[in-house]
Amino acid sequence: MERNLTTGSVLQTIFSFSLPYLFSYLLQTLYGMADLFIIGQFGGVESTTAVSVGSQVMHMLTVMIVGLAMGSTVKIGRAVGAGKTKQAALAIGNTVTLFLPLSVFCMAALLFAVKPIVSLMSTPSEAVSGTVSYLTICFAGLPFITAYNMVSSVFRGMGDSKSPMYFIAVACVFNIVLDYLFIGAMGLGAAGAALGTTLSQTVSVVLSLLMIKKRNMISGICLADLKPDWEILGGILKVGIPIAVQDGFIQVAFIVITVFANRRGLSDAAAVGIVEKLIGILFLVPSSMLSSVSALSAQNIGAGKHDRARKILKYAVVITVSFGVAASVLMLFAAEPAVRLFADDEKVIALGGQYMRGYVWDCILAGIHFCFSGYFCAYGLSGISFIHNLISIIFARIPLAYLASKYYLYSLFPMGIAAPIGSALSVIICIAAFFWMNRHPGRLEPEAAVAKKVH
Repeated sequence: MERNLTTGSVLQTIFSFSLPYLFSYLLQTLYGMADLFIIGQFGGVESTTAVSVGSQVMHMLTVMIVGLAMGSTVKIGRAVGAGKTKQAALAIGNTVTLFLPLSVFCMAALLFAVKPIVSLMSTPSEAVSGTVSYLTICFAGLPFITAYNMVSSVFRGMGDSKSPMYFIAVACVFNIVLDYLFIGAMGLGAAGAALGTTLSQTVSVVLSLLMIKKRNMISGICLADLKPDWEILGGILKVGIPIAVQDGFIQVAFIVITVFANRRGLSDAAAVGIVEKLIGILFLVPSSMLSSVSALSAQNIGAGKHDRARKILKYAVVITVSFGVAASVLMLFAAEPAVRLFADDEKVIALGGQYMRGYVWDCILAGIHFCFSGYFCAYGLSGISFIHNLISIIFARIPLAYLASKYYLYSLFPMGIAAPIGSALSVIICIAAFFWMNRHPGRLEPEAAVAKKVH
């Protein structure tokens, strides 16, 4: 089910492709939000902290899987844009060959390392048991999380952003129902939240595969396409590994900040965990723009339409900055009410409001460098994204958060402001890299550079 994204209005193409992407991210975020909301209704601060800490670890793994899958989206998108049907089929087949064994290996390794991971997170002692249960169950379901993101990357590379939205919508409904069953009716606490998440993801994957087979949604694929093609695999990994590592570093930075908060006490830990979930919602637009710019630009680069790829970047930046400003201003007034949705402890609410007012400005700045990162990835230059995020983490996010945690003991606002300062550094590097790309087209990935010359 391929869709050509290289013609028509650029702005209309962005909206028609990114809105299903946005809704998919929203629904995926609701997984964690539902867990946290429902556990807050039926459990105490200990259970809330267990789910917030455990879900942060799972979020890190998920975004790394999504980052690695971006290599498949770009590879398939390039082939579709260039009209190379066989190359697209090989890229899809090799995506399956790569991800399924990898997910099983990661599942086994992570199950073995559950307790050390919980210890590294400096999880408050009251929440250790719940966190171990949550992560054990979620790690067991990692192959299904990987399968969903693998299928989604294939569809998006072909220009179809709606099918993944439908798949995740089914999972979200199941998750909410199962959460009330396991957490509310059966009183399973954090383990119930993990069971709901894992089982609903499994249902989503099974239904998506049945639908793909029944409607022949991915045509032209044969068993021969599953045979490892080292050139195809190399192309997927060249783009995907830097993104996965970069996203992993970003999440490690968030986890390190969570550790700083955990060491301050249970209330600080709960407040930071809740705000991270809320920020996850606000980051839906920047995240959808990153993925949309990458998929849209990949097809246009494959077709040799580089001016159109630059227009996609420009419009995406305008959209995400406009949203970021609106979200930041809103949270200046609505921080505490938003946190109150997930906690009834007044200290947690006050601390969460402080953290949110510092952190929320990252919606503007991160949105900008997200769009640039998507553009770089479409050209096969995901290493640029890796570099600017690494610099941001090492020289701003972690050291500033650490200093704030040590010297501002009664407020989380300074810890929150570390994130937008780090993103400002990333934006500067991205703008410099963009001008470098336009002045040195010969240094782009070979196939992109050739297409640019022809154009």
